[in-house]
Amino acid sequence: MKKTSTRLADGRELIYYDLRDDHVRDAVDRRPLERTVTTSEIRRDPLLGDSVAVASHRQGRTYHPPADECPLCPSRDGRLSEIPDSSYDVVVFENRFPSLAGDSGRCEVVCFTSDHNASFADLSEEQAALVLEAWADRTSELSHLPSVEQVFCFENRGAEIGVTLGHPHGQIYAYPFTTPRTALMLRSLAAHKEATGGENLFDAVLERELAGERVVLEGEHWVAFVPHAAHWPYEAHLYPKRRVPDLLALDEAARTEFPKVYLELLRRFDRIFDGGPAGGKAGGHGSPTPYIAAWHQAPFGQLAEFDGVNRDDFALHLELFTIRRTSGKLKFLAGSESGMSVFINDVPPERAAERLREVAS
Repeated sequence: MKKTSTRLADGRELIYYDLRDDHVRDAVDRRPLERTVTTSEIRRDPLLGDSVAVASHRQGRTYHPPADECPLCPSRDGRLSEIPDSSYDVVVFENRFPSLAGDSGRCEVVCFTSDHNASFADLSEEQAALVLEAWADRTSELSHLPSVEQVFCFENRGAEIGVTLGHPHGQIYAYPFTTPRTALMLRSLAAHKEATGGENLFDAVLERELAGERVVLEGEHWVAFVPHAAHWPYEAHLYPKRRVPDLLALDEAARTEFPKVYLELLRRFDRIFDGGPAGGKAGGHGSPTPYIAAWHQAPFGQLAEFDGVNRDDFALHLELFTIRRTSGKLKFLAGSESGMSVFINDVPPERAAERLREVAS
């Protein structure tokens, strides 16, 4: 992997990740951009104890542009985009309309491929491995920023999820606090460790799932399963079999096997409802499955409030889920889910796992 860092016209950082070492990335951003002005502010809810990012400048962000005006495609034929070069493998750059900025953290965009009509599932294993390297590299770099406590790599895919740019891409949020979801895991981890005299909760969960009926696919170093208490109609968790706290700690064997396992999991998600081919390209009997893919990594800050728990007790894992519950129908977060955070799942996790096994390549 070759890494080249440069700056866009308004001062934001952009980084090329290349498969070949002979790529020269010296294209200059020729757009007449003024420096980005953000109004990001973190406000803490005194009753719930969580935090809300207030970012009014995001009201003016790019919204569903036509394909020939996509800001994530390379700059070609006189059309200038967020990526100055005429081609790229993987690119990461600071979001022009960040939810978090300055002392409130940082937001980045990850472009998985220059092919506007592809999706992550269409990537080659080599390209997917490069994305993994980019995620790990950005996790490392962002963890050293004084305002950052947790790094979250994720992908929103599909208009139903709320994606406003159709180009295959994800995002990285660098939070100045431990997120509420992670804090809940850490509290459960601490309570289980105390109650069992030192047993790791993540290890116990993984051991139970490996022995059960909800395993979707399994490799030598990774396993994907539908969890016992899945919140979403179709939800799969992907774990390395050797517990590590973050992407940086994955060994070479796990990194090598990841693309094959993850691409297969994504392609199965695209077959759940209609049996059509994977990916975002034309074909099949319906639209590609909308999903969210979310990496859970241990925070980099102090974990003193979680009794007896340290970073190495946390288990890196990815959660992949769709808001589609059946063909043509979405799972909306209504009263119980949105008002009380009590999910009601329409699809039994065992049936979801069975379906994800049925649609194997």
